[in-house]
Amino acid sequence: MSTRIDYKRELESASKSMIMIHEPKLLIKLVLRMIVRKVHIKHAGMVLHDVQRDAYVLNISRGEKGVKIPEGFARFDRKSPIIKLFTDKEYRSFTLKRNAFLTQDLNKLIWQESVLTNGNGTREMLHKVGQQMQMLNSIACVPAFYQDKLMAILLLGEKKGGRYFEQDELDFFAALASDVAMAIRNAQLFEGLKREAQKNKDLFIRTTVVLGATIEAKDKYTSGHTERVTNYAMTIAKKMKEDGVPEMTDEFLESLYISGMLHDIGKIGVPEDILNKTGPLTPEEFDVMKRHTLHGEEILKPLSELRDSLDGVKYHHERYDGKGYPEGLKGEEIPLIAAIICVADTLDAMTTDRPYRKGFSKAAAVLEIKNNIGTQFHPVPAKALIELFEEGKI
Repeated sequence: MSTRIDYKRELESASKSMIMIHEPKLLIKLVLRMIVRKVHIKHAGMVLHDVQRDAYVLNISRGEKGVKIPEGFARFDRKSPIIKLFTDKEYRSFTLKRNAFLTQDLNKLIWQESVLTNGNGTREMLHKVGQQMQMLNSIACVPAFYQDKLMAILLLGEKKGGRYFEQDELDFFAALASDVAMAIRNAQLFEGLKREAQKNKDLFIRTTVVLGATIEAKDKYTSGHTERVTNYAMTIAKKMKEDGVPEMTDEFLESLYISGMLHDIGKIGVPEDILNKTGPLTPEEFDVMKRHTLHGEEILKPLSELRDSLDGVKYHHERYDGKGYPEGLKGEEIPLIAAIICVADTLDAMTTDRPYRKGFSKAAAVLEIKNNIGTQFHPVPAKALIELFEEGKI
């Protein structure tokens, strides 16, 4: 004897799950899997509205092999009978009263009320819909509306054992379709917000690159410095990620990239005669130069998108032994994003030719960094750099 399904409880459970899902296809897959398993039908599919093409496409199908409808097999425009039945004003007064219809013998269409009383036009339309359903190997379809918009159509195959759908099952499908429509709409809105956020992020990163270029336009002796430091920093961070450093998330790497591109943005506030001086700086001039880290923070702080990148801009000249600037942070007090940029910045500074000295070889620069691990440099990014150099990757 089969166990009676508590459809009210199943609906509540499905609704709670749908709230947490923001991907329409994943949402539909879970709904169809639940229907196939709980109601014991041979297959189920969902025709979903494609906003870009303004058409309804069978995106997801679940069930027995050889019985279920292949994904992408069916596509319906607004003139298709199965779509017109639920969208045209001519039939809306009729269909709004009913949530589902089915063909018990795949030849005769009956509504839940079992009797058609709306004239020959509707009978003819239902006949055409029945032919489409027969092609789709489905005996029931349930529209999913959000307000007055048809979001999707649930297609249901035969029940196992050849039994008819019972009224509580039809009521369950109707209520489920309503929740599915709301969940699909929410998922689509969420995806739209993600797309807009990505567009804004891409625009923001492009702006960051332009800002980085303005620094180099002012400091003629550091051409390419910003890009090289950023590339070194990203390579070091990815090595740290391979070595199992947990902080190296995708979000961290994105913040590091932006921080690397903007780490010297504060030099915009340093006079050019100091910035481009060919000889050593006086103590007073060096004090002015050191303030570029604070200028950078001041410039970028109003931009909320940069809050996770600010530490790299402000603290990339701190030293592990506490003798750096601007605040003399020591050891683990130094944010990891700044410690990475510090190593990358030093490597590029030592290997770049300046008017008053020739750049070191990369081997000599890496050795210098190695000799200052734990004093000037944070051990983790410094060791990652050394490993990369030994592997010929930097």
